[in-house]
Amino acid sequence: MMSRHVHFIHCLIFCAIFFVATGEGMALEEAKYTVIMKEGSYELRRYEPHIVAETVVDGDFDKAGNEGFRRLFKYISGENQKKQSLAMTAPVAQDAGPEKIAMTAPVSQERTGDRWRIAFVMPAEYTLDTLPQPVDPAVLLRQTPARRMAAVTYSGSWSKTRYEEQKALLEAFMQRQRLSPLGEPVLARYNSPFTLWFLRRNEVLIPVQGPDDERK
Repeated sequence: MMSRHVHFIHCLIFCAIFFVATGEGMALEEAKYTVIMKEGSYELRRYEPHIVAETVVDGDFDKAGNEGFRRLFKYISGENQKKQSLAMTAPVAQDAGPEKIAMTAPVSQERTGDRWRIAFVMPAEYTLDTLPQPVDPAVLLRQTPARRMAAVTYSGSWSKTRYEEQKALLEAFMQRQRLSPLGEPVLARYNSPFTLWFLRRNEVLIPVQGPDDERK
Protein backbone atom coordinates (compact mmCIF):
# COMPACT_ATOMS: atom_id res chain seq x y z
CA MET A 1 0.00 0.00 0.00
CA MET A 2 2.84 2.38 0.90
CA SER A 3 4.59 1.79 -2.45
CA ARG A 4 1.39 2.65 -4.33
CA HIS A 5 1.05 5.84 -2.27
CA VAL A 6 4.65 6.85 -3.03
CA HIS A 7 4.13 6.14 -6.73
CA PHE A 8 1.01 8.32 -6.72
CA ILE A 9 2.90 11.21 -5.07
CA HIS A 10 5.71 10.88 -7.63
CA CYS A 11 3.16 11.02 -10.46
CA LEU A 12 1.62 14.19 -9.00
CA ILE A 13 5.04 15.86 -8.79
CA PHE A 14 5.86 14.78 -12.34
CA CYS A 15 2.54 16.11 -13.64
CA ALA A 16 3.07 19.44 -11.90
CA ILE A 17 6.54 19.86 -13.45
CA PHE A 18 5.18 19.03 -16.89
CA PHE A 19 2.31 21.48 -16.50
CA VAL A 20 4.52 24.36 -15.43
CA ALA A 21 7.12 23.67 -18.11
CA THR A 22 4.77 23.42 -21.08
CA GLY A 23 1.84 25.57 -20.00
CA GLU A 24 -1.72 24.47 -20.82
CA GLY A 25 -2.84 25.86 -24.15
CA MET A 26 0.72 26.62 -25.26
CA ALA A 27 1.31 25.70 -28.93
CA LEU A 28 4.01 23.04 -29.27
CA GLU A 29 6.01 22.22 -32.38
CA GLU A 30 4.82 18.92 -33.87
CA ALA A 31 6.40 16.29 -36.09
CA LYS A 32 5.77 17.41 -39.69
CA TYR A 33 3.55 15.28 -41.94
CA THR A 34 1.30 15.47 -45.01
CA VAL A 35 -2.17 13.88 -45.06
CA ILE A 36 -2.40 11.53 -48.06
CA MET A 37 -5.93 10.28 -47.42
CA LYS A 38 -8.62 10.87 -44.78
CA GLU A 39 -11.68 8.89 -43.65
CA GLY A 40 -13.41 10.38 -40.62
CA SER A 41 -11.01 10.06 -37.66
CA TYR A 42 -8.58 7.96 -39.72
CA GLU A 43 -5.73 9.27 -41.86
CA LEU A 44 -2.89 7.99 -43.99
CA ARG A 45 0.08 10.33 -43.46
CA ARG A 46 3.56 10.79 -44.80
CA TYR A 47 5.95 11.90 -42.06
CA GLU A 48 9.12 13.82 -42.86
CA PRO A 49 12.46 12.61 -41.47
CA HIS A 50 13.00 13.77 -37.90
CA ILE A 51 15.17 13.16 -34.85
CA VAL A 52 13.90 11.64 -31.62
CA ALA A 53 15.30 11.30 -28.14
CA GLU A 54 14.21 7.89 -26.90
CA THR A 55 14.54 5.51 -24.00
CA VAL A 56 13.47 1.90 -23.46
CA VAL A 57 11.69 1.08 -20.20
CA ASP A 58 10.62 -2.09 -18.39
CA GLY A 59 7.24 -2.30 -16.67
CA ASP A 60 3.57 -2.26 -17.49
CA PHE A 61 1.92 0.12 -19.97
CA ASP A 62 1.25 3.01 -17.56
CA LYS A 63 4.37 2.86 -15.38
CA ALA A 64 6.65 2.54 -18.40
CA GLY A 65 5.12 5.64 -19.96
CA ASN A 66 5.63 7.68 -16.78
CA GLU A 67 9.20 6.52 -16.22
CA GLY A 68 10.21 7.07 -19.84
CA PHE A 69 8.68 10.55 -19.86
CA ARG A 70 10.62 11.52 -16.73
CA ARG A 71 13.94 10.43 -18.26
CA LEU A 72 13.35 12.34 -21.48
CA PHE A 73 11.98 15.42 -19.73
CA LYS A 74 15.16 15.61 -17.66
CA TYR A 75 17.19 15.48 -20.88
CA ILE A 76 15.40 18.38 -22.59
CA SER A 77 15.34 20.34 -19.30
CA GLY A 78 19.13 20.47 -19.07
CA GLU A 79 20.38 17.01 -18.09
CA ASN A 80 22.58 16.96 -21.17
CA GLN A 81 26.06 17.98 -22.21
CA LYS A 82 27.14 20.15 -25.11
CA LYS A 83 29.94 18.78 -27.23
CA GLN A 84 33.35 20.18 -26.43
CA SER A 85 35.05 22.23 -29.14
CA LEU A 86 38.64 23.35 -29.58
CA ALA A 87 39.72 26.76 -30.85
CA MET A 88 41.69 26.40 -34.08
CA THR A 89 44.55 28.62 -32.92
CA ALA A 90 44.99 27.31 -29.39
CA PRO A 91 44.18 24.17 -27.38
CA VAL A 92 41.46 25.90 -25.35
CA ALA A 93 38.41 23.72 -24.76
CA GLN A 94 34.96 25.21 -24.40
CA ASP A 95 33.38 23.89 -21.22
CA ALA A 96 30.33 21.74 -21.81
CA GLY A 97 27.16 22.94 -20.16
CA PRO A 98 23.44 22.18 -19.96
CA GLU A 99 21.06 23.27 -22.69
CA LYS A 100 17.29 23.44 -22.51
CA ILE A 101 15.39 22.07 -25.50
CA ALA A 102 11.85 23.14 -26.35
CA MET A 103 9.07 20.66 -25.65
CA THR A 104 7.48 19.19 -28.78
CA ALA A 105 4.52 16.92 -29.55
CA PRO A 106 3.64 14.15 -29.51
CA VAL A 107 5.17 11.97 -26.80
CA SER A 108 5.13 8.47 -28.28
CA GLN A 109 5.10 5.02 -26.73
CA GLU A 110 5.53 1.71 -28.55
CA ARG A 111 6.26 -1.89 -27.59
CA THR A 112 9.71 -3.35 -28.23
CA GLY A 113 9.74 -7.01 -27.22
CA ASP A 114 8.72 -7.14 -23.55
CA ARG A 115 9.62 -3.48 -22.99
CA TRP A 116 8.37 -0.06 -24.09
CA ARG A 117 10.12 2.61 -26.17
CA ILE A 118 9.21 6.20 -25.17
CA ALA A 119 10.27 9.01 -27.50
CA PHE A 120 10.24 12.81 -27.82
CA VAL A 121 10.46 14.42 -31.25
CA MET A 122 13.32 16.92 -31.26
CA PRO A 123 12.75 20.49 -32.59
CA ALA A 124 13.38 20.73 -36.35
CA GLU A 125 16.14 23.34 -35.83
CA TYR A 126 18.48 20.63 -34.51
CA THR A 127 20.57 17.97 -36.25
CA LEU A 128 22.30 14.98 -34.70
CA ASP A 129 25.49 17.07 -34.71
CA THR A 130 23.98 20.08 -32.95
CA LEU A 131 21.84 18.33 -30.33
CA PRO A 132 23.51 18.17 -26.89
CA GLN A 133 24.41 14.65 -25.86
CA PRO A 134 22.36 13.07 -23.03
CA VAL A 135 24.03 12.58 -19.67
CA ASP A 136 21.85 9.53 -18.95
CA PRO A 137 23.16 6.58 -21.04
CA ALA A 138 19.59 5.22 -21.18
CA VAL A 139 18.58 8.19 -23.38
CA LEU A 140 19.58 7.91 -27.04
CA LEU A 141 19.27 10.21 -30.05
CA ARG A 142 18.12 8.66 -33.32
CA GLN A 143 17.31 9.82 -36.86
CA THR A 144 13.89 8.56 -38.01
CA PRO A 145 13.47 8.25 -41.80
CA ALA A 146 10.47 9.45 -43.79
CA ARG A 147 7.64 6.94 -43.57
CA ARG A 148 3.92 6.50 -44.07
CA MET A 149 1.72 6.05 -41.01
CA ALA A 150 -1.91 5.10 -40.58
CA ALA A 151 -3.42 7.20 -37.79
CA VAL A 152 -6.57 7.42 -35.71
CA THR A 153 -7.28 10.45 -33.50
CA TYR A 154 -9.35 10.19 -30.33
CA SER A 155 -9.96 11.94 -27.01
CA GLY A 156 -10.16 10.49 -23.54
CA SER A 157 -7.86 8.69 -21.13
CA TRP A 158 -4.39 7.30 -21.79
CA SER A 159 -5.37 3.85 -20.47
CA LYS A 160 -4.20 0.67 -22.12
CA THR A 161 -7.84 -0.41 -22.62
CA ARG A 162 -8.63 2.78 -24.56
CA TYR A 163 -5.44 2.38 -26.58
CA GLU A 164 -6.27 -1.24 -27.48
CA GLU A 165 -9.79 -0.27 -28.56
CA GLN A 166 -8.51 2.44 -30.90
CA LYS A 167 -5.74 0.22 -32.23
CA ALA A 168 -8.29 -2.40 -33.24
CA LEU A 169 -10.37 0.24 -35.07
CA LEU A 170 -7.26 1.53 -36.86
CA GLU A 171 -6.33 -2.00 -37.94
CA ALA A 172 -9.83 -2.42 -39.41
CA PHE A 173 -9.32 0.83 -41.36
CA MET A 174 -5.99 -0.51 -42.65
CA GLN A 175 -7.67 -3.70 -43.87
CA ARG A 176 -10.27 -1.66 -45.74
CA GLN A 177 -7.53 0.36 -47.41
CA ARG A 178 -5.27 -2.67 -48.05
CA LEU A 179 -2.48 -1.24 -45.90
CA SER A 180 0.03 -3.66 -44.38
CA PRO A 181 1.77 -2.88 -41.05
CA LEU A 182 5.53 -2.32 -41.19
CA GLY A 183 6.15 -1.97 -37.45
CA GLU A 184 4.68 -1.76 -33.97
CA PRO A 185 1.70 0.51 -33.12
CA VAL A 186 2.56 3.78 -31.39
CA LEU A 187 0.52 5.67 -28.79
CA ALA A 188 0.95 9.43 -29.35
CA ARG A 189 0.00 11.90 -26.60
CA TYR A 190 -0.32 15.62 -27.38
CA ASN A 191 -1.41 17.17 -24.07
CA SER A 192 -0.21 17.63 -20.51
CA PRO A 193 -1.60 15.36 -17.78
CA PHE A 194 -3.65 18.31 -16.46
CA THR A 195 -5.71 18.56 -19.65
CA LEU A 196 -9.32 17.51 -19.04
CA TRP A 197 -9.79 14.00 -20.42
CA PHE A 198 -12.42 15.01 -22.97
CA LEU A 199 -10.12 17.75 -24.37
CA ARG A 200 -7.10 15.51 -24.85
CA ARG A 201 -5.82 14.71 -28.32
CA ASN A 202 -4.47 11.18 -28.53
CA GLU A 203 -3.52 9.07 -31.54
CA VAL A 204 -2.57 5.53 -32.44
CA LEU A 205 -0.05 5.42 -35.30
CA ILE A 206 1.06 2.36 -37.29
CA PRO A 207 3.80 2.45 -39.97
CA VAL A 208 2.38 0.95 -43.18
CA GLN A 209 2.90 0.08 -46.81
CA GLY A 210 0.19 -0.17 -49.45
CA PRO A 211 -0.38 -2.52 -52.42
CA ASP A 212 1.48 -0.13 -54.74
CA ASP A 213 4.56 -0.32 -52.52
CA GLU A 214 4.51 -4.12 -52.56
CA ARG A 215 4.78 -4.18 -56.39
CA LYS A 216 7.89 -1.99 -56.46
